[in-house]
Amino acid sequence: MAVWIQAQQLQGDALHQMQSLYGQHFPIEVRHYLSQWIEGQLWDAVDLENPQEEFKAKRLLDGLIQELQNKAEHQVGEDGFLLKIKLGHYANQLKSTYDRCPLELVRCIKHILYTEQRLVREATNSASPLGAMMDSMSQKYQQINQAFEELRMFTQDTENDLRKLQHNQEYFIIQYQESLRIQAQLSSLASLPPADRQLREPALLSKRATVEAWLTREANTLQKYRLDLAEKHQKTLQLLRKQQTLILDDELIQWKRRQQLAGNGGPPEGGLDILQSWCEKLAETIWQNRQQIRRAEHLRQQLPIPGPIEDLLNELNSTITDIISALVTSTFIIEKQPPQVLKTQTKFAATVRLLVGGKLNVHMNPPQVKATIISEQQAKALLKNENTRNESSGEILNNNCVMEYHQTTGTLSAHFRNMSLKRIKRSDRRGAESVTEEKFTILFESQFSIGGNELVFQVKTLSLPVVVIVHGSQDNNATATVLWDNAFAEPGRVPFLVPDKVLWPQLCEAINIKYKAEVQSNRGLSEENLVFLAQKAFSSSSNNPEDYRSMTMTWSQFNRESLPGRNFTFWQWFDGVMELTKKHLKPHWNDGAILGFVNKQQAQDMLMSKPNGTFLLRFSDSEIGGITIAWVAENPNKRMVWNLMPYTTKDFTIRSLADRISDLNHLLFLYPDRPKDEVFSKYYTPPLSKAVDVDFLDLVFVLGSRFVVLFCRRCSPRDPLKMLPRSTFGS
Repeated sequence: MAVWIQAQQLQGDALHQMQSLYGQHFPIEVRHYLSQWIEGQLWDAVDLENPQEEFKAKRLLDGLIQELQNKAEHQVGEDGFLLKIKLGHYANQLKSTYDRCPLELVRCIKHILYTEQRLVREATNSASPLGAMMDSMSQKYQQINQAFEELRMFTQDTENDLRKLQHNQEYFIIQYQESLRIQAQLSSLASLPPADRQLREPALLSKRATVEAWLTREANTLQKYRLDLAEKHQKTLQLLRKQQTLILDDELIQWKRRQQLAGNGGPPEGGLDILQSWCEKLAETIWQNRQQIRRAEHLRQQLPIPGPIEDLLNELNSTITDIISALVTSTFIIEKQPPQVLKTQTKFAATVRLLVGGKLNVHMNPPQVKATIISEQQAKALLKNENTRNESSGEILNNNCVMEYHQTTGTLSAHFRNMSLKRIKRSDRRGAESVTEEKFTILFESQFSIGGNELVFQVKTLSLPVVVIVHGSQDNNATATVLWDNAFAEPGRVPFLVPDKVLWPQLCEAINIKYKAEVQSNRGLSEENLVFLAQKAFSSSSNNPEDYRSMTMTWSQFNRESLPGRNFTFWQWFDGVMELTKKHLKPHWNDGAILGFVNKQQAQDMLMSKPNGTFLLRFSDSEIGGITIAWVAENPNKRMVWNLMPYTTKDFTIRSLADRISDLNHLLFLYPDRPKDEVFSKYYTPPLSKAVDVDFLDLVFVLGSRFVVLFCRRCSPRDPLKMLPRSTFGS
């Protein structure tokens, strides 16, 4: 069902949220009449951070306007006449609004579609059996929304009390001025004859006494009003702190954790729309209360009355400033992280965002953000508020960017598009630590002023740890450092501490997520696959998964110490498998044609009971990024399992796995019993494809120690291969 059809069925607050997405920037009628066309476009294919993508956005804008004009032209009848005029007007309006900034149209529509999908998904979940899984989240959201409603009522209540206090104080001042006037009249009686003074003085004295008694009584009342108002503000600020803690220390931290896990291939962290709406509500409420407290302070200065109110107001001022400071500094976040494996002399991008920028009018004086790379030690010092001014661990080019406010989405962000790390300064490494284990971070800094420079904040935020490399050969070891950090870092840690060892099931979860993401497959690592990996990691022969549940793996075992009898680590072997599968074997992995995680002995045990010509595909134990074919065949003396030399990326750039399997006529059935053509024929290169005119041998497969199989490029792919004794080739 189309999203728009479902969106129209929303009710209550969800419907109101959906309707609020639209306005003059994008009329809801356009969404309605072009719903099918809008949902059929590849909005996500446009990279909003890349100015060179503007031509794609312009094409989408032109298409939208053309569709509107076509829709208008096909309207007939009396009602159609009015709709024709309206749609034509919208076409002109959208062209005028977005012709010079088509990327903003794409940003706007992506925001609308994302929000609609979220609202529909939430409504669907709450109405389905799966809704039970969403109960805790719904309750939390409900709790937050209820707290905002309480805050709104508290703030309105104190606003009413403040107005009442102001009105009473103004009347008090009028009466006080009246008492001064009476006193002045009494003073002037001294110049009158005694008879006149005696005639007028009693009435004035009586009037003065009445007014002074009223003033004394009213001063006590005003003091009580002030104290009551201050107590109410204290309660409001307590609830504000609680709400802000829930949003910043719970929801925002969880979003950051999801962002970190997404760096390992976990599910996307999700948009910031809900978080921003909450932070903006906090900002509005905090600012309203701050203004109220300042007005209360102004009233106290206008009419000083001895008592504890001065200290109370000072305390309230200090508290509300602390709250707004925490909000501004905590909501300066990195929306799009820089790459965590960062190669020098290579362009990279990042996006920082202030979640409260729109509501506090920070964009009225657009702040500039600076990016600097700092070391782990410098990051520790920074968080301890130690002086690290002007210290960096390298030079980043194009590291300054002005924050821009996007009217359609209400976001204030800075998009660093063309940064590059010119040089890096490394620290002295400890023990066995290599350069690919050294962690840095990108520090983003800015200064925000709000309330007409009334408050100025220095803000900083650190990126996820980055590992700096200078050559592509360092990539896999750097990726291991990042994987371990993303998977096992604790929130609020000292930069960038991670445990030295973790439980095997924890590591399995991390590498399974990474594998599925890298290979882009829903087929992850099975329990049998993980047992195979455990056997490799721990040099064990046990086939029982339970034997590995409580075992721990250290960082050294993961990617510092070589596997027994090999010159590579556990991670380097696993990373090679991922790379090979991602680049050349993905369809076969998804089809289940590759068992992969099977050792040589297991392959022999599995194949020996099968008919001749049965084969399986397994990842090479001896070579990084290799896959080998094992098959059972009849030998003149006995049946035995043959293993081809491993194929690597280099081999598959010449000829695909499916074609190689097709070439080998000895291979008949994919384990356990599937005819090979049934599995692989859809991937064969068509027979009439152009032959490559080369006179030398293409493939040489060593079969055991006795035979060599030859395949010539000039032969048809269907020609049988020749199997010759290895002795034919001498040594």
